[in-house]
Amino acid sequence: MPIKVEDLYYTYMGGGPFEKNALHDVNIEIDDGAFIGIIGHTGSGKSTLIQHLNGILKPTKGRVVINGIDTKQKNLKELRQQVGIVFQYPEHQLFEETVKKDISFGLLKQGLSQKEIDERVISSIQSVGLDETVLEKSPFELSGGQKRRVAIAGVVAMAPHILVLDEPTAGLDPKGRDEIFGYITKLHKDSNMTIILVSHSMEDIARLSERVIVMNEGTVFMDKPSKEIYSQPEELEKIGLSAPQITYLMKKLKAVYPGINENIFTVEDAAKELAKYLKH
Repeated sequence: MPIKVEDLYYTYMGGGPFEKNALHDVNIEIDDGAFIGIIGHTGSGKSTLIQHLNGILKPTKGRVVINGIDTKQKNLKELRQQVGIVFQYPEHQLFEETVKKDISFGLLKQGLSQKEIDERVISSIQSVGLDETVLEKSPFELSGGQKRRVAIAGVVAMAPHILVLDEPTAGLDPKGRDEIFGYITKLHKDSNMTIILVSHSMEDIARLSERVIVMNEGTVFMDKPSKEIYSQPEELEKIGLSAPQITYLMKKLKAVYPGINENIFTVEDAAKELAKYLKH
């Protein structure tokens, strides 16, 4: 089992006047090659949880084991080679003179040959849909969407087995968002990389992930295949969340077209289903 979270508790500033219990009684298992979505309100524990996956945070109680590595151990170099995290607005962390130097930065610390570094840089930049011509440009000359892709390429170049993305399309326009998700989906398909996607967008999670973990008040509220999660909108509504808007539309259309499949969670699937009835 590559990712195993057992009885995880985490407290910020424990014992102090500003103590905050951020996670409690969290138990999760994730198989190799899975595409997992994590949703929940701000403050539900999503970001705190993912920071445990490469040892940025260590459990107050319980344990997190990644491919047999307990994150409580002192030497986490191997763990951080296996788990790459892309935080919100990762382009704010770009700092080198050129795109190539920025993507190479982490690789230089791994003792790789220059040939292997160059191969990884080219492969990673291509994996996010950018041309090699950007490598000699300053990252600050690029558009917002291109900067985001360069930042993701810097993590992908490290060849992690597990890629964690925290709101990777925040602030991007619809075209930029679709492009980023397209490259993430292709990475998952081509390399069987485990993808853990944190997002506020029910539509994006429904379209991309095979399984959804719903966080609420620091613990796992639901953990089921995507279709099961979104076929129970009343459960999500109990904690102030909702199913994708298209799901509610399909349920209303059920009154007009009794035979219609109301358990639809993406616009693409809704278009296919409605075409069966509107063509007559």
